[in-house]
Amino acid sequence: MKRLVTSLLVSAAFGASASNGASERPLIMQPEISPDGTQIAFSYQGDIWTMSTSGTNPNRLTIHEGYESSPKWSKDGKTIAFSSDRFGNDDVFVMPSQGGRPDRLTYHNAPDRILGFSHDNQVLFNTRRLYAEVEREWEVYGVPQSGDATESRFMDALGFDAVVSPDGKKIAFVRGTCRISREDYRGPANRNIWIYDTETGEYEQLTDFDGNDFMPQWSSNNELYFISSRAGKYNVFKQKLGSKRAEQVTDEREFGVEHFSIDKQANHIVYQAADQVKLIAGGDSQSLDLSIPTDFRFDPVTNKSTTDSLDEYSVSPNGKLVVYVVRGDVFVKRNDKEDKRSVRLTTGAARDRDVAWLDDNTVLFVSDRDGQNDIFAVTSADSDEPNLFKSLKHSVTAITRTEAQERAPLVSPDGKKVAYREGRGKLVVADVADDKTLTNPVVLLDGWATPSGVSWSPDSHWLAYAKPDLSFNSEIFIHAADNSQAPVNVSMHPKGDYSPVWSPDGSKLGFSSMRNNGDYDIWFAWLKESDWQRSQEEWKRDEFVEETADAKEAEDDSEAAKEAVEPMQIDLDGIYKRLVQVTRFAGNESGLAFDKEGEHVYYTIGGAGRQNFKMDQDLFKIKWNGEDKKHVIKGDKNPRSLSLSDDGKSLFALVERGTLVKVDTKKDEPETLSTVSQQNIEHMAERAQIFDEAWQALNAGFYDPEFHGNDWQTLKEKYRPLALKASTKEDFQYIFNLMLGQVNASHMGLYRGENQKDTQETRTGLLGVEVVPTAEGLEVTSVLDKSPAARDESRLQVGDIITQVNQQSVKSENFYQLLNGYANQRVLLDIKRADQPTEVVLWPTTSLSDEKYDNWVETRRKLTEEYSNGRLGYLHIRGMNWTSFERFERELMAAGYGKDGIVIDVRYNGGGWTTDYLMAVLNVEQHAYTIPRGATDNLDQDQKKFRDKYPYSERLPLSAWTKPSIAMSNENSYSNAEIFAHAYKSLDIGKLVGRPTFGAVISTGAERLVDGSIIRMPFRGWWVKESDANMDFTPAQPDIEVFNPPAYKAKNVDPQLERAVEELLKTL
Repeated sequence: MKRLVTSLLVSAAFGASASNGASERPLIMQPEISPDGTQIAFSYQGDIWTMSTSGTNPNRLTIHEGYESSPKWSKDGKTIAFSSDRFGNDDVFVMPSQGGRPDRLTYHNAPDRILGFSHDNQVLFNTRRLYAEVEREWEVYGVPQSGDATESRFMDALGFDAVVSPDGKKIAFVRGTCRISREDYRGPANRNIWIYDTETGEYEQLTDFDGNDFMPQWSSNNELYFISSRAGKYNVFKQKLGSKRAEQVTDEREFGVEHFSIDKQANHIVYQAADQVKLIAGGDSQSLDLSIPTDFRFDPVTNKSTTDSLDEYSVSPNGKLVVYVVRGDVFVKRNDKEDKRSVRLTTGAARDRDVAWLDDNTVLFVSDRDGQNDIFAVTSADSDEPNLFKSLKHSVTAITRTEAQERAPLVSPDGKKVAYREGRGKLVVADVADDKTLTNPVVLLDGWATPSGVSWSPDSHWLAYAKPDLSFNSEIFIHAADNSQAPVNVSMHPKGDYSPVWSPDGSKLGFSSMRNNGDYDIWFAWLKESDWQRSQEEWKRDEFVEETADAKEAEDDSEAAKEAVEPMQIDLDGIYKRLVQVTRFAGNESGLAFDKEGEHVYYTIGGAGRQNFKMDQDLFKIKWNGEDKKHVIKGDKNPRSLSLSDDGKSLFALVERGTLVKVDTKKDEPETLSTVSQQNIEHMAERAQIFDEAWQALNAGFYDPEFHGNDWQTLKEKYRPLALKASTKEDFQYIFNLMLGQVNASHMGLYRGENQKDTQETRTGLLGVEVVPTAEGLEVTSVLDKSPAARDESRLQVGDIITQVNQQSVKSENFYQLLNGYANQRVLLDIKRADQPTEVVLWPTTSLSDEKYDNWVETRRKLTEEYSNGRLGYLHIRGMNWTSFERFERELMAAGYGKDGIVIDVRYNGGGWTTDYLMAVLNVEQHAYTIPRGATDNLDQDQKKFRDKYPYSERLPLSAWTKPSIAMSNENSYSNAEIFAHAYKSLDIGKLVGRPTFGAVISTGAERLVDGSIIRMPFRGWWVKESDANMDFTPAQPDIEVFNPPAYKAKNVDPQLERAVEELLKTL
């Protein structure tokens, strides 16, 4: 909730120094000058403000928890339009420029982003409704300023930043989809400015710079101002229509211009560069010194009580306490389902994590509180009460303090050693001294690859871990803790092997492996040759004896048992030959743990992964020989992070919403250990933590250590102060992403995370029609195939006039407002059809994305049929994921059945990982042919008629296409779709037609930050083997380049497709 206290004035994000009254320059966003050049509207603290062009008299126009941005003045200066997410997504609002109640103009749950006012005072905005099907550019819509009007599509071309000339005869707009933050991008997806002549219907490209040109503004009917990076940094330029020469207007060299506007006569220009707002008037430029004394937008400190939501946990050796992490703080609680209380052991904005018990009264953890990740220990500071839960005083001590970036401390079972990681790939084992410091470090690994799933053997003499090679195949290794011998590959298989776990009895090393059927299963290696040689019957015969021994051992004192651990015997020679498969079910079994005796395995269902199936993610128990399967945790609760207590009596796991669960290993009955964690969230300090943590993650993980020729440390020093001035979470992430844009790499961004605002959410019932207002109602101009409006039992037709929705007139309320809340519910429409009134009942839906995609593809398929006279098939690949590949295989037969060749289209494909599967299908070489009985009565005479026949479907794991093909790409073929285009050419499968691809190929992952934010992590670069070119800067070049003009789809043509068909027909 916003607070309206007035005890403290601030002029930046949560405030400048209040003690000395000093005021720093605030970070305002999107300054927009009024038509008469006297006022500036802007966004600050997520609200709309105005001030004079001298930078004085700030006036807050809106006050709402929603994020409100991009103010635009009406032509007469009396109204301001803006975008706001008050209802869960951006909608368009208008309000008097002097203040008053905002009126909502749009009600659709698609994002509506304000563009401005047209010459006739319609409000224009970008959105995604029905017309943009697979394309990346957005639709341009217009809506009258009255709150009961319904919007309609303004133009046939897709694009951004549309603005109408003063005389209304021309529309300038932007085509291209490159992130604007990539100031140095040069390539096919760059943004260019186009002009649409409303009188002739012709389109003309105004700018042809290969970087980004955007945000056009008309200074007259014949001249445009816009932002361009052609001078290096983003600056304002102006250019006459019909001219190829752009004249530079601003000269920013440190930070580029992010936003600008001009008054009606272009006598004044106001623009924003970082935290500076500058005004150009009469050729003179001046910075506006702004002072905006205002209250906090949200509480700067939040007292938060969190139930469950554990990020990680660790159980004490005696099993009495559990230490865990919530939102970067370390807590401890009793192992008691009746007691939800917790004690916070660490505080502050730093991220504390990687908890591990050194002993029953000492917890190790990793913290970045000193600017890098170090290992710390927390103990009781009360000499009379060592128990961390009971003590009221705690002490935190640094165990390491280096720049090596220590992570993931793991204490050996005997408590005498700690294994931990330094940086990316160094694995270290150190002794624990009497004073609990780490001594005698031994380096086991020191390479590029990060060992994962590090696990101590029960006797504390060995480590197991998973580690990938440069072919990115992960293998399981056993490594002597003293590094006395080289690591031994246990798994030895070209498919992924992960998550090694030792059985407590020292007989087995379990792991999860993808070696069978493309699905993860639980496997283990017998550590001793003699165990491997025993037959199943011998093991069963000994079960009774072992159970009796186990019962006697359970009576032993736990400490005595711990002392009695003998050094393990591991027969390393040929260990990879002693593997046993435990599970063989669909579901990607993973996350395993043995019981105390090593007889049974607990495992989880890992979900579909890259496959295409649905299955509850539950916890199971099974005997090592695959028998006695038992369902332990049910209900699709996604159990993970399994951990067996030292005494073997309990198995712990995290389930959905970070809830800790304990399973009695004798009864296999789970119980919930709920937690309640009290925290004080200092939001500005946490914001600084997020910035530093994200920066540090990229510093360690970005694939190019030189950051594409940029000084990463300098960028931090430059952008961090700006980001910490941000008055909202949205502005903070915007500034951080500006910094990322300077690296000029694809697959980057800071997203998500907790936001203090609390807004409403609406859901529009979608019918699948486009409408335009008429005097009688809303005329249907298009009906999407397969949508609710296109069903046989209840159908709308082009030309129908909708007059009422559920007996409410569409003239008195916005059409989409009447459909809000009606998704998956019946809606009654009154319509006029051929001047006759009738009623239609429809069932609106929540999404039409699949229907829009199918419609676009079906249109291309019909065009291919037309262009080729029925000789060629057409196949579009939606994405490089498993579901799209399965659809590709299904449709390959249908699209190519009876055809002489096929067109394969990866335009607008956003990427994924399946290129090599596709290459396997398209690059099959036939080495033989077959003839079955009955196909001919005379083999000698007819044999050669069957030379192109082969039993592919029964001999290959994938389908096969051996007829001619041709591929298509465009500037919106992205990532793995580009790898496909490169491979298609490199392997000489056929020609590539269309436009060069985006130039955006990096393997990317993501790291979760302290508040749940996600920073994307481009960790692996890609190069074309044929040319050694970096694919992130090198688009796949088509053999034949064809440009599709704006609004081509409105004319139901596709010049790129037509040329592809023409070229393929030439080869037949």
